[in-house]
Amino acid sequence: MNTTKLLTALTAALLATTVSANAAEHFNRIASFPVALNSPEAEATSSEIITATEDGMTLIYSDSPAGGIGFVDITDAKAPAPKGFLSLDGEPTSVTVIGDKAYVGVNTSENFTNPSGKLSVVDIATQKVEDEYDLGGQPDSVAHNAAGTLVAIAIENERDEELGDGGIPQLPAGFVVIFDVAAKSLKTVELTGLASVGAEDPEPEFVDFNENDEIAVTLQENNYIAIIDGKSGTVTGGFDAGTVSLADVDTKKDGALRFTGKQADVPREPDAIKWLDANRLVIANEGDWKGGTRGFTIFNRDGTVLFDSGNALDYNAAQLGHYPDHRNKKGVEPEGLEVASFGGQQYIFVAEERSSLIAVYKDTGAEPEFVQSLPSGISPEGLVAIPARNLLATANEVDLRADGGVGSHVMLYELAEGPANYPQLISDLDADGRPIGWAAISGAVADAEKPGILYAVSDSVLSAEPAIYTIDATSQPARITAKTIITRGGDAAQKLDLEGITLDGKGGFWLASEGDSAKLTPHALYNVDADGKIIAEVALPDELTANAVRFGAEGVTRIGEGDDTTLWVAIQREWKDDPKGQVKLLSYKPATKEWGAVAYPLETPAEGAWVGLSEITAHGDYIYIVERDNQIGDKAKLKALYRVPVADLVAAKLGTELPVVSKELVRDFIPDLKASNGYIVDKVESFAIDAAGNGFVITDNDGTSDSSGETLFWTIGAL
Repeated sequence: MNTTKLLTALTAALLATTVSANAAEHFNRIASFPVALNSPEAEATSSEIITATEDGMTLIYSDSPAGGIGFVDITDAKAPAPKGFLSLDGEPTSVTVIGDKAYVGVNTSENFTNPSGKLSVVDIATQKVEDEYDLGGQPDSVAHNAAGTLVAIAIENERDEELGDGGIPQLPAGFVVIFDVAAKSLKTVELTGLASVGAEDPEPEFVDFNENDEIAVTLQENNYIAIIDGKSGTVTGGFDAGTVSLADVDTKKDGALRFTGKQADVPREPDAIKWLDANRLVIANEGDWKGGTRGFTIFNRDGTVLFDSGNALDYNAAQLGHYPDHRNKKGVEPEGLEVASFGGQQYIFVAEERSSLIAVYKDTGAEPEFVQSLPSGISPEGLVAIPARNLLATANEVDLRADGGVGSHVMLYELAEGPANYPQLISDLDADGRPIGWAAISGAVADAEKPGILYAVSDSVLSAEPAIYTIDATSQPARITAKTIITRGGDAAQKLDLEGITLDGKGGFWLASEGDSAKLTPHALYNVDADGKIIAEVALPDELTANAVRFGAEGVTRIGEGDDTTLWVAIQREWKDDPKGQVKLLSYKPATKEWGAVAYPLETPAEGAWVGLSEITAHGDYIYIVERDNQIGDKAKLKALYRVPVADLVAAKLGTELPVVSKELVRDFIPDLKASNGYIVDKVESFAIDAAGNGFVITDNDGTSDSSGETLFWTIGAL
């Protein structure tokens, strides 16, 4: 096999750098469309493969869970609107458009051993099926040639992943079907005997035409790429996709981001494929049963490797807080591709399924030039460019509504002059050229003297490596410049779920850890020095924790100096001894070890939601508190900043009736969250006020587990 061994740290460092603010044009998200609007009665919906009508005014996406295709009106691209849904009596796998017709591959298989499918031809104007053609197997990708005379369908006949070791061969074999649009005839192209892996059981995954009507097809599980003459249906070329050996990658699912691992001779096992021109191909190396090399590769049609991205996509995702540690065998898992020219410049767009990013590169004819990464919905799979309107659309397949999360979305981006709006927070590379890995920012405090310098913590998403991150908010985007690991006995401290941080006035910090009895994580405060060493541990008293629930400390702040220091801790939700609609603000005096509390009145939640606290920050005569609901997307109603007079903080003894503080609304964060043109994220978790009096807000992305990984960071200016 064609094996490329990569020394990629330097390449990754170059490719993963943030985009210059002075660059002329960038893609920015302008709208987000929840696909459930097209089929509100469906239990689950998804946007998977997406295409556009030839006038660029309508998007059409395949929706396998709902069993049809959805239409989105993008006449006003900044305000996409539902345009209808068509059921197709099966599971649509892909869709392409020629003129006024949509050609849809539909899986109708009853089981793995008797696969079946059809090509449905849909009149776009009436949204009705005009014709259907038996494909003789289970379809996957569908594509058409530039002239609109041929349609290619990859007939995967996918394997049963739970049979034996889940590998191949598992007959029947897959093949490619070529549909002649004018003649309305089908031609089958057999692909057996080509690959060195599972030659008797090819599993075609993705197809694409070049300008000469040649079809490139990936055989993912076979780690092979075939080239077919579309007119004759003859296989004219092909090559093994080869292997990659990677260094400096994170290979362990361990709650820590350590880019020191190696993977040797890993098969690429490509998913999507696109022609860059008549001679060059680009593939997304998602991997399947044996492989997945975390990047994308550009080949000459003879199989010569012209470029491989190595660990660059992983590094960029890690710098943006999007690295999927919870599922990192294959890193960011590049799956989808789009290639299109805007203003004479050809771009390559790579959809990263597990990081939920779209990597954007300029095709230079040699090594591609990294431009930016775009935030997408959860698990982007399909992409379509509309160059005539300077638009890009992504289809993001995951629907988490049944679990209280966000549904599948289509997202729209526009190429225009100006800086990139994302990322808003990015980390530097360390001294060894590896990314400072981070995720799930859960609390922040500002430096007492340096304007724009913040210190933040991450929660239990990175449980094996709790840390304090130094953030330079004077940079655009804000930058994480250092990472200090919290240690106990010389090793990374365990059993912490850090949700708050404040300065201790002595060069170190006080940290608040949210307890969880199910995980044996105590409700506690920790005093650490500047190097992250724990020098004091203060457990919440038994009389408090006897009434605890899972939702504990969500922030800590300090009022006073020396022996007059009081720490104030925000408890997220009502505990068992709290009146409904009130939560505790705990006080702790380190000098006397005395505990007390006041009660904070919560806003009334919407039906099916809860409301709690996320942060507490002292500044001047007030403490500032982030109060939010647990809702996401269109259901989100409360994400706000309130202030409480310090004069109200007269703590009562624990176990007695607590005085209720007054509060005043300072800022509604909902408009700020809408400004990113995505869906409203649920967790506004950090608020800090710097030495110049400016307030900074950070959202918690929960890593990328059931989350898009998107982190928003912004300032609300002077308070």
